[in-house]
Order: sequence, then C-alpha cells, then structure tokens
Amino acid sequence: MSAQALFTEAAGLHQQGKLAEAERLYLELLRVDPWSVPGRHLFGVLRSQQGRNDEALELIGSALQSNPKDFGALLNYGLVLQRSGRADDALKAYDRALSLKPDFAEAHFNRGVLMLERKRYEEALACFGKVLAIRPNHADAFYNRGVAFGELRRFEEALVCYDKTLGFDPRKIGALDNRGNVLRELKRLDEALASYDRALVLEPRAAGVLYNRGVTLSDMKRLEEAVASFDASLAIRPEFDGAWFNRGLALAALQRFEEALASYDRTLAINPNDAEAHNNRGVALWNLGRHGEATASYAQAVAAKPDFVEAWNNRAGMLYEHRQFEEALASYDKVLALAPEHVVAWNGRGSALRALRRPEEALASFDRAIALDDRHAEAYANRAIVLWEDLGRFDPAVADLERVLSLNPDWSYVRGELLHLKMQGCDWSGYAEQVAKIDAGVRAGEKVVRPFVYQAVSPSPADLKACSVIMARDLYPPARPLAPPPRRRDRLRIGYVSGEFRDQATAQLMVGLYEQHDRARFEITAFDSGWHNDSPMRKRLEAAFSKFVDIKPLSDEAAARAVLAEEIDILVNLNGYFGDQRMGVFAHRPAPLQVNYLGFPATLGADYIDYIIADRAVIPEGEQQFYNEKVVWLPDSYQANDSKRAIAKKGQTRSEAGLPAKGFVFCNFNQSYKLTPETFAAWMRILKQVPGSVLWLWQSREKALDSLRVEAARQGVAPERLIFATGLPAAQHLARLKLADLFLDSLPYNAHTTASDALWTGLPLITCRGTTFPGRVAASLLSAAGLPELITGTMDEYERRAVELARDARALKALRDRLARNRPGCPLFDTARFTRNLEAAYATMWDIACGGEAPRGFSVEAR
Repeated sequence: MSAQALFTEAAGLHQQGKLAEAERLYLELLRVDPWSVPGRHLFGVLRSQQGRNDEALELIGSALQSNPKDFGALLNYGLVLQRSGRADDALKAYDRALSLKPDFAEAHFNRGVLMLERKRYEEALACFGKVLAIRPNHADAFYNRGVAFGELRRFEEALVCYDKTLGFDPRKIGALDNRGNVLRELKRLDEALASYDRALVLEPRAAGVLYNRGVTLSDMKRLEEAVASFDASLAIRPEFDGAWFNRGLALAALQRFEEALASYDRTLAINPNDAEAHNNRGVALWNLGRHGEATASYAQAVAAKPDFVEAWNNRAGMLYEHRQFEEALASYDKVLALAPEHVVAWNGRGSALRALRRPEEALASFDRAIALDDRHAEAYANRAIVLWEDLGRFDPAVADLERVLSLNPDWSYVRGELLHLKMQGCDWSGYAEQVAKIDAGVRAGEKVVRPFVYQAVSPSPADLKACSVIMARDLYPPARPLAPPPRRRDRLRIGYVSGEFRDQATAQLMVGLYEQHDRARFEITAFDSGWHNDSPMRKRLEAAFSKFVDIKPLSDEAAARAVLAEEIDILVNLNGYFGDQRMGVFAHRPAPLQVNYLGFPATLGADYIDYIIADRAVIPEGEQQFYNEKVVWLPDSYQANDSKRAIAKKGQTRSEAGLPAKGFVFCNFNQSYKLTPETFAAWMRILKQVPGSVLWLWQSREKALDSLRVEAARQGVAPERLIFATGLPAAQHLARLKLADLFLDSLPYNAHTTASDALWTGLPLITCRGTTFPGRVAASLLSAAGLPELITGTMDEYERRAVELARDARALKALRDRLARNRPGCPLFDTARFTRNLEAAYATMWDIACGGEAPRGFSVEAR
C-alpha cells in the first residue's frame, strides 16, 4: 500500500475513534515514509489522545520543523503543550497560529480556554468573543464565555451565555448545571432547581448536578430534600468531600448533630486538612455538649488554616465556655489581629475581660463592638451588665437594655434583665406593664426572664415553675449522665456545690450544719465555684469539710468529672439559678442523687434534680405539682442556721447608725430588687400612721436611694424619714439590728437570711404569707422561732398589725422577751437538731435509691 493510501486509511480510522487500528497504520506509514509531515502531525495527535504527550510533542514538533506555517499543527502542538502543563509555550503556539491565520476560530477558542485555566477571565472573554465573531453559532464558545462571566460574578451576562448555549445544544448537561449555579447566585432558587432537574432528566447519575441541587435545596431551607440530594450524589461518588461537607451543614441545620458530625468526619477522611470541615465539626460537637472535643476541632481548623478568622472566633467562644478566660482572650485578640472590625470578636473579648474582672477594658471592647455595629444587641446587653454591676452607672445601663429591646423585643431574657436593673435602682416606672408582659411571655413559653429575677415579682408558683423549665431547657439541657448506680456504703458522701464559700449569706446559714455533720455516717466535700479570701469564715468552712475542690476554672463537664472522681453519692446544689451558679455541672449528673437546697427557693425545672428540701410552710401539701423535684419536708423550718453566729458585744449607738434619738424604728435590710411598689406603698402607709417613726433600709446604689426618697415624698412621707444602713462586718451588723424595733417583711419575695439575722438578734419580724416558696420563708422562720402570731394573711392585716405593735410598747416588749427566751432552744436556731433532720432526709433518699425505687416525696419525722 502506498504512503498516501496508508495516510488516508489511518486518518479515516483515527477520525472514527479507532485509535489502535489507526496507530498500526501510522506506524506502517512512518516506516514507509519516515518524513511524512501529515503522518507525523496526526500520529502526534493520536499519541496525545493516548496520554503519551512527550512522544506527541516530538512528532508534531518534527512536522512543524518541516512546515513551520502549518497553523493546524501549531494548534495541536499548543494543545499538547497545554495538556503537559506548559501554558506559556502553548500560548506562544496559539499566537503563532493566529499570526498565520487571524480568523482561526479554533486557535482563539483554545487560547480562551487557556486564559480560563490561568484565571485571566477578561482575556478569556476577548478570545471567545473573537470566536463568536467568526462563528456566531459556536455553542462551546458561548458556554465558556458563561464560565468566564460567572467567575467575574457578572451573573446576568453568564446566564445569557448559558441560555445561548442551550439554544444550540439543549442537551448540554454542563450548561444546565452552570446555569443553575448562576441562578442560585442571583437568588432565583426555583429557576436554579428547575435547571438542575432538566440536567438530571438527561443524566440521572450526574453527581455534580445532584450536589449543586442539594446546595440549592439547602438555600431554600428544604433541608430534608437537600440531604437526599447529597446522598444521591454520594451514592455515585462516595469520595466526594464537598457533598459530605454540605450534607453535614444541612444535617446541622436540622439539629441532627450526630449525623452532621459523621458527615464532617467523612469529609476529613478524604481531605484531612479541610479547615472548614474541622471548624464545622467543632460546631456540631459544641451542640452535642462535647466541648473538649469541639475545642480540639477548632484548634485543628486554625492549624490547617492559620488565618481562619471564624475558627479562631469559635475557638475563643468555646474556651470562654470552658472558663479558660485568659486563653479565650488570646484567641479573640488573634481574631482581631486578622480582622480588626470583627464585631462578634470585640463583643466576646469584652465578655472574657469581664470574667477576668477587668471591667474598664471590657467596657472599651463593648464600646468598640457597638461603634462598629450600632445594632449589635448582644453587645448592648453585655455593656449594660458592666455599666451597672461593675461600674454602678445606672442610667446608661438602662438605656442599653432599652436599646436591646428596641432592636429585638424577643432577645433572650432581656425584658427581665431590664426590669431587674430598674428594680435594683428602685425605678418603678412602667412596673406593672413590664411585669404583665413578662407574665405573658412566660406563659407562652418564651425566654423572657431569668428565674432568679422572676421570683421577686411573681406571686404564681405555676409561672415560677414554667420560667425555670424554660431556662433549664434553653441553657442547661441534660447531658449524658456520668453517675454510676447507687450502692450502699458505710459513710454517705455528700457534695455541696456553691459559689459562696466565704463570708456571704449562704455560708453564714450553712457553716454550722457543715460542722455538725456526723462524720461517722457522712463524708462531706465542698465544690467551690466562686471566689474567696482569707477571712475567718473561709478558714472555718475549710476546717468543716473533709475536702475542698476548686471547680471555678473548670468547664461544666470537667467539673462534673471532678465530682465523679470523688465518688459523691448525693450532690447538693446550693445556688440553683442564683450567684456563681453551676447548673451545667448538674446537667451531666455526676452523682446518683442531686438535690436543690437553700440558694434558690423554687423548682429548678430540670428532671436531673431529684429532690428539693422544704417544709410544710414554704411548700404546703398539694403544691407538689409546681416542682420538677420530689419534695422532702423537714419537720421544722427548711432553713439551716448557725447557732454560733457572733453578735458584737458593743454595737453602734442610734446616733452612730444615723437613726434619730427618739421615735419608732421600722427596718428592712433586703436588697433593693426585692422592693416592689406595692410593698413600699404599704410601708409608707405604716409610717404615716406612726408619727415620728422612720424606716431603716439597706444602702444600695445611689440611684436606689434617690428613687426611694422621691417616691416617699410623692406618697406624702418626708424623705428624711428613710435612713440607710451601710455595710459592717457581720458581728457588728447583727449588733446594730438591736437598734430597730420591728422588721417589716417584703412580698412577693420575703427576707430570708436577713429575716434569720433579725430573729437571731431578738428583733421581731412581721410578714404576710405569700403564695410562693420565696414569699413564705419568713412564715417558716417565725413558726420555727415560736412567733406564729407575727404571720399575717393579707397586706391589710400586715399593715394593721405593724401599726398596732408600733403603738403598743408592752405588746412589742412581750414579743421581744418571748423571742429572747425561745432563741436558745427553738428549732430555728438548733443547728444540731436541724443537721440530724437533714441527715435523715439524705439517708432516706439514699435508701430509696439503693432499693431500686425512683425518687419520691416524703416527710422527715422530728428528731
């Protein structure tokens, strides 16, 4: 066969795609005619198709040596160079071809594709424009022009190009897919979905199209369908890391965090350095309560991508939750070094600084967040806390919380925080309206007020329970229980969790109990979540416990594991939702039994708290439905007291205390947030009926003093009849209480420790029995002190009785004398008796548990 015949037959087979047969004939041709230019050219093309690019370059290059002006060979030579990664040489080949044939559409097209690969999109557009000037119906030129427009985010123009492409080739899957992507960018999601669906009709197993469809369904919040689309894509391409990642995002949005975590893990098995997957894995772990693992994931994200701002920010937030405040601050500073205007980081930095007791710096951070975004509600809320609680600046704090409400009336708990702040300042403007809105929110299941705040205003035990349930579900959902089953042992191990193991009300009441515990039957451990100093009270507390465990710097889970390590049988929550509380520790159930006692006089609303310690005055029979916990009734008062409390032998004189030399002294030493307009109005009516009398109150912030003076004047009482007591050491404070004549209790939240203070010093107290646990505490104390006649049933009776006692010196003296006689032996101040009763309660709880029974309510018989 002649060389020409061999060439013709080889080229024909080549054109038909019969490469092996064409290869045999090209080899025969080159044996017959080693310098056949067309033979070398086309055989080089075939070798390139076989992936043997080095041979292809040699063959086509030799053909070009023989015929340097063969623009077709230059085109194919450039294509092989491009496939070999030699983009600059390829570009030169295309340009040489175009210098020989300026209207060479294929060379313009290949040059445009090369420009796309090199991300030189404007030049690519110019190339494809020249192709279309020569061949207006060139579908692939329209398609690639659409790609370039898309990369330049000129989406409308890209859409026109894809529509043109499909006009020439309606079955072009890539055009339908990219068209969907462009429509998604244009937020025309229904049209995008329709474009993907058209592509899938043509090719149901197009994994990339199924993936893009899933992303669009996620954008449309059709998350279950999105997961199904990602699953279909992964059934075709199991190693498609992008599909695993976006599947994880959709599952996380569905709150299916375990499945999301599994998806991120598959992503990372394929691509271990995927920073986004590590970051989102951290988010899933955080939502699963696996905070330590979440922190590790964020660390891996920033290791993979050191400038990954959001991962640094998430890491900072997690460290903050772990109470690693210094480390959190460092991470926030890293965020701000990378992104100086990152509002969330400025806000988080402020929170970390406040936790580190650096309020002025915290304020500056919150100020910066607000300067960057004056609609950032959380920063306003956080700034308000610093302004009032740390810096005592009432008016700007109120303004900040009002700003939060204006930005987002549904912001969690802010309505209650605003009311609480105003009550601390005794600013009762709009009080009734605000309480009504809070009541409505609680009844609707909204996060409108914290339980501690709500106790001071609500007379409804049902509403108080609802409020606690809302917070427990929101902030302290149950985690995987850590505790082993209960088992009998010689000595019960009792753990007390408190943030107030110092000279503070809880410790003042409890220290005698700790000392009186029967060490033969009970081993007690303190879990300290607060701060302390080297006060005599702290030393006394440390001596009373078998062991002190500092959990303040520990995360909730780590603190729970610290409890578990001590093998605690009964863990007692002395804070609840008050003070330096650690409800999150109890959510991990590190002890078989968990008890709510003393610090929070209401249900905690969480099923992992088994019991509440009460008496029949504070929780009457028939009101158990208002408590998640099972009620344990002690025989006297539920409240512990220390029979060793020292009263200074020499107290202040009336003059030294700022009291008038003569005249009846009513007093109330409650914190200002317990004062309501109704209670204060009752006190003013009492003062007006007792000439020369004064009301001695606890000195709160200056704002509260000013507000109370103004309100007294408004109600017809001279402001100077209000006297304010400043802080004194405990023993001297107790001594000065003897200067008062009658303690007036408050509603709906009674005096608690302050009521015990009064009775311990011999000062009679008059109360009105409330409708909730915190409103019945004084009734419990008075009963246990042997003065039940000072418990009234209505506010009218309360006022009348207070006036009668102020006018009847003999009757008041008789009460004082009886209180003095009762004090040494009455149940209220018999610490040993109380301790035996409480120990009996613990022992009964434990017997019930070890017998395999669920917790149940019971009464303790009087010892």
